[in-house]
Amino acid sequence: MGLVTSSVITLHINGEKHTLPVDHRTTLLDALRERLDLTGTKKGCDQGQCGACTVLVDGHRTVACLQLAVAAEGREITTIEGVADGDQLHTVQQAFIDLDGYQCGYCTPGQICSAIGMLAEHAAGWPSAASGDVRPAAGPTPLTPEEIRERMSGNLCRCSAYTSIVEAVARAAEADASSAAGVPEPLGEAAA
Repeated sequence: MGLVTSSVITLHINGEKHTLPVDHRTTLLDALRERLDLTGTKKGCDQGQCGACTVLVDGHRTVACLQLAVAAEGREITTIEGVADGDQLHTVQQAFIDLDGYQCGYCTPGQICSAIGMLAEHAAGWPSAASGDVRPAAGPTPLTPEEIRERMSGNLCRCSAYTSIVEAVARAAEADASSAAGVPEPLGEAAA
């Protein structure tokens, strides 16, 4: 009897189920790009160091090049293709467009998915290495540019659009906070 090296798995991606046979060594990144033609997730370093392949797995940031596809079975995966709600862009996507949070665009899908996950982590009260007083009595850590830079540090941009990326993440955080408070948010360039 030989060793079993492949399985048929079902991945839940962007609200749809995809059943496919995979070798157990297949990464989530390769399953997305090569098997399911979801090429918005980019292959950068293929070593988990650049963040270009960041997707959301159960709402948490994950570098898809280090995640095995078989380990993602049954979990909710969101790629850049599933971030928008129909024609309505996610607040992070809109902020990236409004503030030029991209240049060549190669790292942008990973940056956007990472920013969405990072904003959820911040909203849940997760500290970062840049967070000051993390005692509960101190209240939530302000989302300063330094805090955003630290929290996004796993995503590299070879074009160095970092200033615009930080501004876009801050704008999205403000828009999300306004929406949560029931305050209408300004649209597009009028908010600048």
